[in-house]
Amino acid sequence: MKKKNKAQENEEVVKDNLTAEETEANEAAEAQNEEIEEPVELTAEEKLTIEVAEAKDKYLRLYSEFENFRRRNAKERIDLIKTASQDLMADLIPTIDDFERAQQANQKQEDVEVMKEGFDLIHKKLLKTLEAKGLKLMNTEKGTAFDADLHEAVTQFPVEEEELKGKIIDTVEKGYFLGEKVVRFAKVVIGA
Repeated sequence: MKKKNKAQENEEVVKDNLTAEETEANEAAEAQNEEIEEPVELTAEEKLTIEVAEAKDKYLRLYSEFENFRRRNAKERIDLIKTASQDLMADLIPTIDDFERAQQANQKQEDVEVMKEGFDLIHKKLLKTLEAKGLKLMNTEKGTAFDADLHEAVTQFPVEEEELKGKIIDTVEKGYFLGEKVVRFAKVVIGA
C-alpha cells in the first residue's frame, strides 16, 4: 500500500509540474493508446485453439474428479467390508461371556440337569441374537417337499409310505436363510 501511495504522490507531483499543454499532450497520447489497445480480431484457427485448450482443461478436471471419486469409493467399500460384521460380533460377545461363565460353573457342578438347562438358555440366547440379525431356520420337517434350490440331497432311502416318496424324511444338517437369501443349504435324506 505504501508503494501505491508513493507512486500516486509522484504522479500528482508530476502533474502539478506539467503545464497545461503538456497535460493535453499526455491525454491525447493516452487516448491514442486506448484506441490501439482495442481487441484484435482473432482468426477462426486461434478461436478453435482456445476452445480446444479450454475443453482439454475441463476434461482433465473432470477426469481428475472422477479418479478421486473412484479411489474414495473403493476405500469406503474396503472399510465397509472390514467392519460389516461389527454389529453382529458386538451382539455375540455377551453370548461368549455366557459360555465362559457356564464352563466355569460346570467345573464345580455335578448335577447334569442344571448344566443342560444352562446350555439350553445360552443356545436360545444365541438363536435369538442371530434371528434379530435376519437369520432364519429353513423348514425341513419330515414330509416337506424336496426343493433343489433350498435343499441338498445327501442320500435316498426306500420308504413304504407312498406319500413320502420324493419328500424329505430326515434332516442331516439344518439350512438357514439370511433375509431371503440361502446362506446354508439343508442337507436332507429323501424317500425313494
